[in-house]
Amino acid sequence: CMRLWADECWRATRTPDGPATLHLRQIGGEVLGEAWGPGAGWALDGVADLLGLHDDAAGFEPGIPLLSELARRFPGLRIGRTRAVAEALAPTIIEQKVTGSDAHRAWWWLVRRLGEAAPGPVPLLLPPAPATLAATPTWVFHRANIERRRAHTITRAMARAFRLEETTAMPMADAYRRLQAFPGIGPWSAAEVAVVALGDPDAVSVGDYHLKNQVSWALAGEERGTDERMVELLEPWRGHRARVLRLLGAGGIQAPRRGARMSNRSIVSL
Repeated sequence: CMRLWADECWRATRTPDGPATLHLRQIGGEVLGEAWGPGAGWALDGVADLLGLHDDAAGFEPGIPLLSELARRFPGLRIGRTRAVAEALAPTIIEQKVTGSDAHRAWWWLVRRLGEAAPGPVPLLLPPAPATLAATPTWVFHRANIERRRAHTITRAMARAFRLEETTAMPMADAYRRLQAFPGIGPWSAAEVAVVALGDPDAVSVGDYHLKNQVSWALAGEERGTDERMVELLEPWRGHRARVLRLLGAGGIQAPRRGARMSNRSIVSL
């Protein structure tokens, strides 16, 4: 659905006006955008949001040498938003309780099975339409190594995708409440969607397998952490906690690995 290089990006998406393919190129200090398909106008109207040009970093102070150095190294880092909530939620649900590689393979399989060719001059695929996912039987998800619980979470949410998309016009607190009102959508999934689709600069994915260790190591030198410790350490940057997490990720900050890694899992074990 996307091809990304250092100064160029092709992105296939679904908009309220229909499918679109967006092409962005960085030329010097400017970004040139082109789009194809029925949703081309909507996609171009959202380029500023996608690039984070409306992201407000006022009040963010790195405060410690590590974050000051990362902010210096990555001066253009912003929190953008896709404005495509259902499109962000489906792969997020697939990531629940499995490794990233498991989730990527499952989404890869569904896009190729249920997606369709995107408009425009490059061979991209559109992500599966919410209506298509809502009507997909469980056995199809099983072939993608997605067990019944996650499959039902996806189909129930996609059946009411219009309620998901309404969150783009809500205050952030109301948007979180709406997202978590869907069965199977908890704080982790809501935060993952909010930072991508809604541009929440304060999103923290409580319940993430690795994030608590990354934060504890980076901010306190502790190799292992808990969600509670992570939230405590991030408190001085409340309002900009997702910005701190993005800086740590951009800088490649990771806690030392100890013991076995989380293994790939079959749906038999879920």
